[in-house]
Amino acid sequence: MQQELARKRHWTLADIPWRQFDASKVDPEVLKVVKAAAMVEHNGRDYSAYLCSVFHDDPEFQEVARRWAEEEVQHGKALAAWARLADPAFDFEASFKRFTEGYKIPVDSSSSVRGSRSGELVSRCIVETGTSSFYGALMDASGEPVLKAICRNIAADEHQHYKLFYDNLRRYLKLDKLGRWRRLMVAFGRMRESDKDDELPYAYFAANTGPEARYDRRRYAAAYACRAFASYKQRHVERAVAMVLKAVGLSPNGRLNALLTRLGCWLIARQNRKLAAAA
Repeated sequence: MQQELARKRHWTLADIPWRQFDASKVDPEVLKVVKAAAMVEHNGRDYSAYLCSVFHDDPEFQEVARRWAEEEVQHGKALAAWARLADPAFDFEASFKRFTEGYKIPVDSSSSVRGSRSGELVSRCIVETGTSSFYGALMDASGEPVLKAICRNIAADEHQHYKLFYDNLRRYLKLDKLGRWRRLMVAFGRMRESDKDDELPYAYFAANTGPEARYDRRRYAAAYACRAFASYKQRHVERAVAMVLKAVGLSPNGRLNALLTRLGCWLIARQNRKLAAAA
């Protein structure tokens, strides 16, 4: 997988059909989410530094992690460029500076916060599952052709990134002997962190408010979530469930997938109703 990633030509910003941009099809609420996503994606090098510290004696994985980070940074650049087309007043550089000053990643950690390298790779699979499904849902929901093209490219990248981390997970499972139950707990813990972590709420805050605003995690977490999950359909949830099940060592298809997909759709709909009522 690492060699395949190295040989494959990756898309560039020049491949995006910028001339097809249609301002009349820009959804102002989607624009807010895209601005936040640009912050997180552009911060990929910090995540790479953390992974390189955790996998300090694995130069092959370090090389892949650095290449992965550059693709993440490119995602941020593409999303920021689209956001500037949609909102010429958007100052990406100032917003990103504000984001990175307020949200820090522990880049110097010499061991994984997940307890093992296999646990770290399970966690990365969960993150890539979330981003792949998010951009797939955003692509399907967007009527603006340039954003649709960007999201199509990013969603494909994130799925490849999932495969990359999954392949390395299989390699490390031979060393760490991390069982299915423990992998399930890591995956569940990482998903629960999304409700407590400041990354996305702070990115939304940094990208969409002025310098006089004060950060309120609950407020901006709700603001981000009600917009980010609005475009999810059953097919996006079903695919995400399959990827999670695969990462923890369970069959990605079948009755369990169907059950969890129904549960996931219900939870998203319930959350969207609560957020809409609160708004």
